[in-house]
Amino acid sequence: MREPVPVGPRPLVVVGIGADGWDGLSAAARSAIEAADVLRGSTRQLDLVPADVTAERVPWPSPMAPALTSLPGDHPGRRVVVIASGDPMLSGVGTSLMRLHGPDAVHVIPHLSSVSLACARLGWAVEETTVVSLVGRPLELLLPQVTPGRRLLVLGSGTCTPAEVASLLAGAGYGASRLTALAQLGGPAERNFIGTATGWPHAETDPLVVTAVDVVADPGTVPLPAVPGLPDEAFEDDGQLTKRDVRAITLAHLGPLPGQRLWDVGAGAGSIGIEWMRTHPSCEAVAVEFRPDRAQRITRNATSLGVPGLRVVEGRAPEALAGLPAPHAVFVGGGATTPGLLEACWAALPDGGRLVANAVTVESEAVLAGWFARVGGELVRIGVQRAEPVGSFTGWKPAMPVTIWSVTKP
Repeated sequence: MREPVPVGPRPLVVVGIGADGWDGLSAAARSAIEAADVLRGSTRQLDLVPADVTAERVPWPSPMAPALTSLPGDHPGRRVVVIASGDPMLSGVGTSLMRLHGPDAVHVIPHLSSVSLACARLGWAVEETTVVSLVGRPLELLLPQVTPGRRLLVLGSGTCTPAEVASLLAGAGYGASRLTALAQLGGPAERNFIGTATGWPHAETDPLVVTAVDVVADPGTVPLPAVPGLPDEAFEDDGQLTKRDVRAITLAHLGPLPGQRLWDVGAGAGSIGIEWMRTHPSCEAVAVEFRPDRAQRITRNATSLGVPGLRVVEGRAPEALAGLPAPHAVFVGGGATTPGLLEACWAALPDGGRLVANAVTVESEAVLAGWFARVGGELVRIGVQRAEPVGSFTGWKPAMPVTIWSVTKP
């Protein structure tokens, strides 16, 4: 089947190529490359094109991002073809070019992706396999996906990625997980490296490698779910922590949605922002905390719980809120009595945005009650009691009640 012919102004053409090189390309992909005036790609990718293809070959500079932005104007009047690895729309250059220049300016001819090839080799169903890209991203992003029985494909960008994944898993209590590093998929040099996370024997593998993980928990490991309500012990804190039961209820009122951003104001240990981000990889959060020691603690908690992208802003609200990217939801965990704080949070929200504020003192309760009277929403009081020893018996010890005000901006 022939690739559709682009219409309108001549677009950038992106051709995916595998480890099998020129021989593995479709007729349409070869024709596009042969008709090019300029080929852009990494040196390795450009070397996969036969010498009798006469186009000028221009390797990507480092850093690469500025060249992607300027690419349409860098070669005026010439046919430009970008050579990319595998499927350019899977964590590849095709995605970046589409985002920068739009689908009308870019035409993609994909190759088989490393994900499809890996699943074919392993006998895994693609739709039942979770793909985690660590290309240019922190290793800790893998952690929220690590739960027993799950199958993961980890995309990396270096020979050490499988060893780094193994070390992370072993340190998180998943050393029994089975790893297969699949190198040079689809090419004549294809090979596998096999082992468990604990004692992974391969310090380096291959630059073109996908790491497959069959997740197995070690005895005694307590899995951490993606739904809100992590154990309090999962967080490092100094007492300024929204406790598990109240935290789960608070996040239910905040309603995390993929792609949305939260302001966690007066973040303490950062638990609300961290759990918001753990619900989906595309969720963002900004934790605002005026104490430097707590701000540093939030960063440590975010990294250890797999959301290193949490942005921590050190400063006092409402002044520290100026210039922050607009939120879809705001949580005020303390300081409701601070002059102008709730006003600033309310003003920052778009229509349909959610504001949730918690209070434990009579004075802050009064502030929330006043806002509830003016703009509506829902006012809830939560009382939690925990069983504790009373002599040789067991009794209930109540925690301080928490008042939760939640409202959606009309």
